[in-house]
Amino acid sequence: MVAEPTRGQLERALGQRIQTIFRDRIGQRPAKAICQMFDESLTIVLEDTTSPAERTLIDVGKLDLAKQLRRHLQDSIKAAIQAEIAQIVEQDVLAVLIDADLESGYASVTAILLAPPNVRDPQTIPKLKREKIEGASDPTFAQAID
Repeated sequence: MVAEPTRGQLERALGQRIQTIFRDRIGQRPAKAICQMFDESLTIVLEDTTSPAERTLIDVGKLDLAKQLRRHLQDSIKAAIQAEIAQIVEQDVLAVLIDADLESGYASVTAILLAPPNVRDPQTIPKLKREKIEGASDPTFAQAID
C-alpha cells in the first residue's frame, strides 16, 4: 500500500507540473510556482510568466494585443491544467480560473475541487473544516479552526 502524499508533496508536484505546461505550451517556464491548498480549492501563483513574444508586443506599445494573445493561450491550456490537477490531487476539478498580469509577469491558477485531496497531514490545509478530517483527534486543532 502506498502512503498518501503530504500536502507539501502535492503542492510541489502541482507547481512543477504547471510550470512545465507553461513552458511547453506558452513558451515561458515560470521562474517560481507557489501552490497553496485551501479546503476544496487551491491556488498557484507563478512568477515570470510573460513570454518573449508577449514581451516584444509590450515593448512596442501593443499591450492590448499581448493581453489578447495571453487570453487565447490561457483558454488553450485550461483543459490540460484541469486534467493535470485532477490527476495529481485525485479529485474532480469543478473549475479552473487563470489570470495574468503581463507587465509584472505574475499569473495565477485557481482550481475548485469537488472535495479536499487526501493527504497524510490534512490538519495542515488552511481552512479545512474539522468534520472533513477523518480521525482528527487533536483538541488544540479543533480550537484553532473554530
